[in-house]
Amino acid sequence: MLNGEVVGDGAAASGKGRPTPSRAEREAARKRPLVANTKEAKARARAELREKQDRARIGMANGEERYLPLRDKGPQKRFARDYTDAGWHLGEFLMPAMILVIIATFIPLQFFQYWSFVALWIFIFVVVGDMIILSTTVKRKAAAKFGKDKLERGLGWYSAMRSVQMRFMRLPKPQVKRGQYPV
Repeated sequence: MLNGEVVGDGAAASGKGRPTPSRAEREAARKRPLVANTKEAKARARAELREKQDRARIGMANGEERYLPLRDKGPQKRFARDYTDAGWHLGEFLMPAMILVIIATFIPLQFFQYWSFVALWIFIFVVVGDMIILSTTVKRKAAAKFGKDKLERGLGWYSAMRSVQMRFMRLPKPQVKRGQYPV
C-alpha cells in the first residue's frame, strides 16, 4: 500500500472517493453535547416526568403501598388510617369552627366576639380530648391485632393528626366508609 493506493494485481485504486476533511470539520464532528438540549428532548422529558408524577399522585391518593411516603407505609399505619376514617371525629369540624369565629369577629358587638372566642377555646379542648381518646383506642386495638411488642411508635399521634383533617382533604384518601371499622 503506497499513499492510500493499493498496489497489487495491476489495477491501481483511485483513492478513497471523498476529500480529506479539514481539521475544523473533524473537531466539529467529534464535539457533541453532553446532554441533549433540543426542544423535543426537553418536552419529552417533561411529559414523562409529568406522567410519572400523575401516576404517583393517583397511586398515593388510592393508598397503593409503593407510592406512599414512609410515614404512611405499613400494615399498622393502614389499620390506624382505616380506624380513624371509619369514625366521626370533632377535629374534622375545627376548621369550619375557626371560620365561624373569624366571621363573628366582624360583628360590631363585643359580646359576640368575646363569646365566640370562648366557645372556640372550649371546642379546641374538647377536640384535644377526642384526639387523646382516639389515640389510646387505636394503640390498644393495634396492640391487640399486631402484638404489643411489635407496635410502631407514633401510631396514636398519626391517627390523632389524621382525625383533625377534614375527611375530603386526607391523603391517602379514606379507603373505608364511616362505620366500617377494621377488625
